[in-house]
Amino acid sequence: MPESLEKIINYKFTNSLLLAEALTHPSLAYETQRPHFDNQRLEYLGDAVLQLILTDELYRRFPAFGEGRLTKVRSRLVSRDALWKFALQIKLCNFLLIGKGEESSGGKQRASNLADAYEALIGAIYLDGGQEAAKTFVLSQCVSAIAEAAHEPDEANPKGRLQELLQSISQSSPSYRILQQEGPDHAKTFEVCVEWKKTLLGCGRGGSKKEAEFDAATQALNDELWLTLKNDP
Repeated sequence: MPESLEKIINYKFTNSLLLAEALTHPSLAYETQRPHFDNQRLEYLGDAVLQLILTDELYRRFPAFGEGRLTKVRSRLVSRDALWKFALQIKLCNFLLIGKGEESSGGKQRASNLADAYEALIGAIYLDGGQEAAKTFVLSQCVSAIAEAAHEPDEANPKGRLQELLQSISQSSPSYRILQQEGPDHAKTFEVCVEWKKTLLGCGRGGSKKEAEFDAATQALNDELWLTLKNDP
């Protein structure tokens, strides 16, 4: 007999409808003509709960970190790529309720769908069991990820991180474009933008093309503007 999701996450729901709602992708709600029963509202709530739990945990765990470093660590932990990996840890793809059309196109494995369902699950646990229950679940999942994110060097390749993250959502790769370059040959300044799916994700400046691209990728990682496209094909 397949292992239940409640057993995997070590949490038993009092209100099982909340769990069903968290696992229901909008495509199934559309096909069954139940437009108000999908995981989008719970995803919205879960995102806020996750941010609060991690903000509190990082603040307490790393008293020597300044605001900037705390923000960077949290950004890595709540990125689409990180949430997708957390969802895979609990085999969430096996429990996602999804429309036939979306499933036929690989929707159960799609990173954006799994990340959204993971946030919705956090929202459902929060409503069912309160903040402590949600905190217990989140931190049990994030223990090693917090340590890794906190000790990842600041000079880590932001272009590589951005490409890996975006390609976990879609096969499309980000592209970089020089907007302008100014100054004499020995002291040029480059301004570069990074785009994905015809959307501007960030801009950066630097004394070389590579440096400007790194700066643009860093801004893109901080702003996460691709989230506005997460439901696009």
